[in-house]
Amino acid sequence: MEGPVQIASKTQVLIVGGGPCGLMLSMELARRGVASVLVDAKLRTAINPQANATQARTMEYFRRLGFADEIRALGLPADYPTDIAYFTRYTERELARFELPTSAEAASTARDQLGGWNAAELPHRVSQKFVEEVLRRHADAEELTSIHYGVRLTGFEERDTDVIATVEDVATGETQTIEAGYLVGADGARSFVRRALGISYTGETGVSRDFFGGKMAAIYFRSSEFYDKVPHRRAWMYWAFNPDRRAWCAAVNGRDEFAFHTQLKPDESEDVSPERAKEMLAQAFGAKLEVELLSVDTWIAGHALVAESLGGGRVYIGGDAAHLFTPAGGLGYNTAVEDAVNLGWKLAATVKGLAGPALLPSYAWERRHLATRNTAYARQLAESIGNYVPDPLIEADGDAADAIRREAGEYLDGHARREFAIPGITFGGRYDGSPMIKPDGTPPPPDAMNIYVPSASPGGRLPHIWLDDGQSLFDAIGLDWSLLVTDPANNSAARFRVAAAELGLGLIVVELARPDAVELYGSGLILVRPDQIVAWRGTANEIDPLGLLRELMGHAAAAPGKTPHASSGQNDAETLLRG
Repeated sequence: MEGPVQIASKTQVLIVGGGPCGLMLSMELARRGVASVLVDAKLRTAINPQANATQARTMEYFRRLGFADEIRALGLPADYPTDIAYFTRYTERELARFELPTSAEAASTARDQLGGWNAAELPHRVSQKFVEEVLRRHADAEELTSIHYGVRLTGFEERDTDVIATVEDVATGETQTIEAGYLVGADGARSFVRRALGISYTGETGVSRDFFGGKMAAIYFRSSEFYDKVPHRRAWMYWAFNPDRRAWCAAVNGRDEFAFHTQLKPDESEDVSPERAKEMLAQAFGAKLEVELLSVDTWIAGHALVAESLGGGRVYIGGDAAHLFTPAGGLGYNTAVEDAVNLGWKLAATVKGLAGPALLPSYAWERRHLATRNTAYARQLAESIGNYVPDPLIEADGDAADAIRREAGEYLDGHARREFAIPGITFGGRYDGSPMIKPDGTPPPPDAMNIYVPSASPGGRLPHIWLDDGQSLFDAIGLDWSLLVTDPANNSAARFRVAAAELGLGLIVVELARPDAVELYGSGLILVRPDQIVAWRGTANEIDPLGLLRELMGHAAAAPGKTPHASSGQNDAETLLRG
């Protein structure tokens, strides 16, 4: 940022943090007519690859905002395979390979609903640095957003009717006060906002494993000879599985850029010199490789942490400020985007005076519940790969070593299918027990990592369907409340429209009088929240639409149990992250 701070002194929402959660939240608010100011101490969006997988649910939300195709065009070339491949070393023996479609094949694969993917979009393998550039560009284009990198939050005071925050230009030291109706901390693992609230992480940290447990080195490099020297078919992710150097290496652009991660052994220094970085690359590669180092950093694997509270009153947290993952399954950044979507519609309704007192607090309850679920799944995947130790003879010659490699290949193939085909995690998260859901007494489908059972049982994601004109159902329902009508004889839509209008809510009615829709959705009427979660289903004869919508907007429901901001003390995770 150049020159003095040029920021509005008053805004409806102040967002701290310009990563995926903060940028997504700014757009969700703007599309609903709510202004925000976003500040981030960094000078720009990410320059390192960071997260490498955008899950299908995140892509569906990008589609709703209009730029999923733009995201899918980034990263790897359209015809580049997104396989997960395991080797003793990259230039030596291949142990296993899980083949996955290219980005060019994604649209047709999604329409065919293959592999349990009931989806408008499939996952996309793209580095977070590319995603953040798109998010920032679209956030900047919104009239109601004001994005400021190079500005840090230095303090805030929460009052009954607003939050008074102080920000500082990191280049000049000039400070400014901002008055905001609400403040959201999406400011990362060392979140200033979370610490100021006295909220600690809870969960598992400091775990030691053979891999994904302890200090990791992250090496972002460029090499024009990588593909020429690797004697195997191209892959998106290359894993090295040997006793000397376990690692994974993700292709960033499909030409010459790569993100390499390896666990540091107990006797290896955390200060990784350029020479040592190149040695570690060569160990995993199995030969000397000419590289240009773009960055070398370290990070800690072994986290499965969720904040004690996601806030309350006029201050909330999301993203890494609220939960920390070991990146098995690629769930951290994707969970952060869902935080923004859940908070966005509830915060906008609250700012505009449409919500009752229970709606906004439900964000903290619902998303903490999902973060606990998702970190547990990530931990399972980290244990699956991290506790599987290479046999000392895996690189030897002879029949016994061949048998060891076959056994390892079978295990790694099974693990890849568990980690990289996860429609159950992606689509199966539910908000059962939330006061913003009206249950109908039907049992929810089982929550399983690799199996998604489409169900319109209230509390879960609306199952997807392709419409007769080839459009996605999610394109038709938009950003507001929606009512699906699968019974052509049901004339209750007008009552819902009247009720929604009385409460100032947008409501889109979609008629789906098709046998497959009747079977899929299981009722004549399905009421869907703005975050595409089924809130209620049934018939209008059994319920008052106005009373139902009032309850689901937080006017008549009791707020979920509030966790106070303050913590009794900072736990070991806080000490570890203080760094």
